[in-house]
Amino acid sequence: MRWDAQRADRGQLALPGLVRTVRTPEFADIVFHEVYAKSVLNRVPGGSSMPFQWTINPYRGCSHACTYCMSGDTEILMADGKTVQLADLQVGDEIYGTRRLGFQRQLVPTKVLAHWTTVKPAYEVTLEDGTRLIASGDHRFLTERGWKHVTEGITGQPFLAPGVKLVTDVDGVVEPRLAVTGIELVANSMTLYDITTGTGDFIADGVVSHNCFARNSHTYLEFDAGRDFDTQVVVKINAPEVVAKQLRSPRWQREHVAMGTNTDPYQRAEGRYKLMPRIIEALASTGTPFSILTKGTVLTRDIPLLTQVSKDVPVGVGVSLALLDKDLQQRLEPGTPTPQARLDMIKRITDAGLPCGVLVAPVIPKLTDSHEHLDALLTKIAEAGATGATMIPLHLRPGTREWFAAWLTRERPDLLDSYRDIYARGSYANRTYRDRLADRVKPLIRKHGLTGSSMPRGSTPDPKPSPPVAPEQLELLLQQDSLAN
Repeated sequence: MRWDAQRADRGQLALPGLVRTVRTPEFADIVFHEVYAKSVLNRVPGGSSMPFQWTINPYRGCSHACTYCMSGDTEILMADGKTVQLADLQVGDEIYGTRRLGFQRQLVPTKVLAHWTTVKPAYEVTLEDGTRLIASGDHRFLTERGWKHVTEGITGQPFLAPGVKLVTDVDGVVEPRLAVTGIELVANSMTLYDITTGTGDFIADGVVSHNCFARNSHTYLEFDAGRDFDTQVVVKINAPEVVAKQLRSPRWQREHVAMGTNTDPYQRAEGRYKLMPRIIEALASTGTPFSILTKGTVLTRDIPLLTQVSKDVPVGVGVSLALLDKDLQQRLEPGTPTPQARLDMIKRITDAGLPCGVLVAPVIPKLTDSHEHLDALLTKIAEAGATGATMIPLHLRPGTREWFAAWLTRERPDLLDSYRDIYARGSYANRTYRDRLADRVKPLIRKHGLTGSSMPRGSTPDPKPSPPVAPEQLELLLQQDSLAN
């Protein structure tokens, strides 16, 4: 084990309670940021549609809203009036962003909260004054008619075209000035840079540019869209002690606690830190019912403990399994446990007498949604002893959408027109597709003796006793695990 001083110094700017940042030989590709948390048992925000009010996440991360990115030599306007190349920015630097004031925008100082790299196809956007901006196709610039992506993608998103005027900063005046004259693919693969700022934007080569509202701290999720999400793990090393203290409060009413609602509690880091056994014991000792949602096979380690405490409190487990084809799984879900490994885990869970629901998500249009594929998958799930299955069609949220569009263009260009139709309105498959999937799934669910359904956006389960891991909680795993590279 060795100390990584540079990352520790930068982490202290963004991570309250940081104890140390370390690398270890057994996790050579991961950096651990160990923190002391003040609270681990957290209430779900009011107004949420989730069927639970409390959640625990011992590993901190984010659900990745989006990843916009630009060339490293892009000049960024600093708060002191100077410019610095995007690649050279550091967390904590003060730069300029914008803020709306009535119908106008004005420059305001903001801080760089996070800074990272990614590798994507790069496009050159040429403006009428000769300015050339290098950015990914999913990057967004502010135009006279709002934010627009560099390219169209597959979902009908607003995108740049010749003649569109970009909002620029000239001597502190922010207004539409320069028209786009051309957009051209210049590299199929280029290292690009992105930041998070307090305003959500920054001034890049004089143009107002959107940035990612990604996390200040990153946790390793087995599905993720950016390398930092894969390699930066924020660990609440005192989580079991904090949870135990919170559960001993006389105000605690022993309400259901859902784990795996934001980050997977059995991600790879759990193999090193072993936080979950003590958290489970704390919940059980106070009579608190709980459920766990995961696709990490590290959970098999704790099956005996879960079986033991289930005699005292209700315990539910949910597992994510989207497909059987190992080749397709490796192309779409690299780094995750194999389908067979997850089926084996489901069987071990149910053989131990624990209920286990399966999240079949994402169901990928034209690739994994055929009657034959779903029938074969549900056959295996039923044979493993699962108590139910919930199917959710692919969600193409920002970040996931751009990565999947590139993957589809490369691997299955013949499906692009179908996807533009299915996702014409944004992140969710259209109602026609969702209804068609539901009609296909329902008889298969009945055939295999499983409870569950396909879950279109906004739908609710049929009236019946709630399973230990509700479909709404299962859907949260999709939000964190949506396809990524």
